[in-house]
Amino acid sequence: MYVADSRSSTAPVAPATGPVRRGAVPGTVLALGAVSMVTDISSEMVTAVLPLYLLTGLGLSPLGFGLLDGVQNGFSALVRLAGGHLADRRGRDGATRHKAVATVGYGLSALCRPLLLLVHTVPLIGAVIAVDRTGKGLRTAPRDAMISLATEPAHRGRAFGVHRAMDTAGALLGPLTAFLVLRLAGGPLLADGGERHGYDAVFTVSACVAALGVLILLLFVPSRQEGDDPSTSAPTLRDGLTLLRLPGLRRLTLCAVLLGLTTVSDSFLYLLVQRRLGLSVSLFPLLPLGTAAAFLLLAVPLGALADRIGRHRLFLAGHGVLLLAYGVLLSPLRGLPAAICVLVLHGAFYAATDGVLAAAAADAVPAEQRGAGLALVGTGQALARFTCSLLFGALWGAIGGPSALGWSTGALALCVVGAAAVLRPSGPAAGPEGPTAGPGTTAAEERS
Repeated sequence: MYVADSRSSTAPVAPATGPVRRGAVPGTVLALGAVSMVTDISSEMVTAVLPLYLLTGLGLSPLGFGLLDGVQNGFSALVRLAGGHLADRRGRDGATRHKAVATVGYGLSALCRPLLLLVHTVPLIGAVIAVDRTGKGLRTAPRDAMISLATEPAHRGRAFGVHRAMDTAGALLGPLTAFLVLRLAGGPLLADGGERHGYDAVFTVSACVAALGVLILLLFVPSRQEGDDPSTSAPTLRDGLTLLRLPGLRRLTLCAVLLGLTTVSDSFLYLLVQRRLGLSVSLFPLLPLGTAAAFLLLAVPLGALADRIGRHRLFLAGHGVLLLAYGVLLSPLRGLPAAICVLVLHGAFYAATDGVLAAAAADAVPAEQRGAGLALVGTGQALARFTCSLLFGALWGAIGGPSALGWSTGALALCVVGAAAVLRPSGPAAGPEGPTAGPGTTAAEERS
């Protein structure tokens, strides 16, 4: 019998009988963090070598790779809506299907790893990547819904911070693992594309690690969460489409889209850091690790800070930190110290916004529609950022990277001011640790 199954029954969840440390991170959050960390190691192993494999091994052009990557990310954002709605549906035992949908999502991604050993043409690899992105889109909303349902509202920011920190640890370990596997299996980094066994070794190890992630999910994540009420009727698709009638969710989604439209993608930011600050090309692969390290260190303390001062406030402050990073890039500063400053600010931006946005969205959505609500906000933000990437790329080609960043910085500053006005409570706000209304959300809005 699975460990998780022994904790999952149709009976209501009994309250804890032993002493529980106030603010302790629930076991479900830690288990989901472990799943995300292991899965991220697997996915980042492939991500670290896939561009080299496609460009040098299979002869794909940089433009073709960029288009392939952009289309797949946009597709993942759309699939997220379906994942959120399906997760809120109830099974025969009355429990929601958050774990089931998340398992399908993680399972699809795990299945893609060994498939990379069998496909050797760009169209087939594109199809495998599409399946992998489908899995990511399906699992994101139900995973975040399980985190929010397993955590007291007053501590959701910290819980999401812990999860994001564990997830980011996987993002740091993945490329390092791929590098070691390539060195052990193929010697050099195989930039000539002449040998496949090094890449095959990476894909094989990645498949094994992904399978471990699915196993952890099945064994240690319960199927029923404490906030899951079997007596509540299952939401329909029509109910999901009317979620934007909730004032709190509507305002939060609008702000996520508005700010996403003016947030420069990571790839363009790293290119600007390398070129504008005069760094060696050999340092370029290490730039994402700088952002990830800052994200890892700051995710938990900033998540806890969001619980104290309000999630909306910290979400907006995070975009203010991003403005500072853009300012350093546009300043006369050059060299490695300036690059480190930009990367630390970039990581702080993610630590103050990624999990915090999910926690704020959970505050604005009823428990029975948590998956669909989180998917709605996340999809809006992802599509906005994808649109920003296309617009910024076109602007870069027309007026150059630094000028494009200048325009984006001005637009982001205006959007931060606009978002602050939109998120301002219209009535007496609940306290930052209120039992029903989240930080920055009025009690009336929470009941809507």
